[in-house]
Amino acid sequence: MSAGNKSAIGVLGAGAWGTALAQMLASDGRDVLIWALENELVDEINGQHSNGLYLPSAKLNPNIRATNLLDDFASFTTILAVTPAQHLGSVLAGLASGPRDLVLCSKGIEAGSGRLMNDVAKAVLPDSDIAVLSGPTFAHEVADGLPTAVTLACSGGEAQWDRLSPMIARPGFRPYYSDDVTGAEIGGSIKNVLAIACGVVDGLQLGQNARAALIARGYAEMLRFGDNMGARAETLAGLCGLGDLVLTCSSTSSRNFSLGKALGEGQSAAELMADRRTVAEGAYTAPVLNEMAQQRGIAMPIVAAVNALLEGAAPAQIVNGLLSRPLTTERGQPA
Repeated sequence: MSAGNKSAIGVLGAGAWGTALAQMLASDGRDVLIWALENELVDEINGQHSNGLYLPSAKLNPNIRATNLLDDFASFTTILAVTPAQHLGSVLAGLASGPRDLVLCSKGIEAGSGRLMNDVAKAVLPDSDIAVLSGPTFAHEVADGLPTAVTLACSGGEAQWDRLSPMIARPGFRPYYSDDVTGAEIGGSIKNVLAIACGVVDGLQLGQNARAALIARGYAEMLRFGDNMGARAETLAGLCGLGDLVLTCSSTSSRNFSLGKALGEGQSAAELMADRRTVAEGAYTAPVLNEMAQQRGIAMPIVAAVNALLEGAAPAQIVNGLLSRPLTTERGQPA
């Protein structure tokens, strides 16, 4: 594979989602270079065309090659960043600077700073044109080529979309254009926290009515936070907001939903987080999102409840607290 080949695409991160994206991108015969942290995973991808650690169900396309050297991406003009959100800045800092299209595929808000991922990326690589890819996506389905639609939000507007859409679109992978990068990021970040809450509902066996109500009221929290941050409501009503929320709040294929379900069944948050190789991003987003909501005066009781659960509060107590809140209208800020 030649890194100077402009048709080649780089993927930073060989977890389930990064590997699935690499598999999808290679499906048209394109060369894909994927960065993995673990030496043994690099060897497995290159030698066996598999990723038994994170995506064991997929037989990887031979056009995918792995490396653990960020210098190998120096001349790539299109790179998808799929590292865990809390490590995005440190990984991007290892890339050579220069003009390129950098597509952010991680969903989260940076702890400590409260920065969205596009702000993290711009601070580290100011010469890059930033885009955000987000939507209702389970990695194993994308890897299998099942039909998937996503939002591709381009900070560079239609000119960037014209460059990126033919690089990313495939018969089974359909991007939709947006220039609302903030909205795309907020939808993907908040839905992870709400998915934990829906998992708790499932773990406590509170029923389908409760889960539907939680999705609707959680979506209202997403809209309030998005409005405060300058996101457009129509963005959050689309694939990267409501679409992603519905998917991840209804299946144990979601790491965040599975984490919440285990919490609802009585397992310890500390033990669950310590025992997980794969990242449930919502667990890291909840504290910073809750703090930002309090600072900005945005009512987000479900987010606050998830944060309390992750701090060790009893699920039944938290649910009772939500149900005993003052009655109010669906519209506007709740009491």
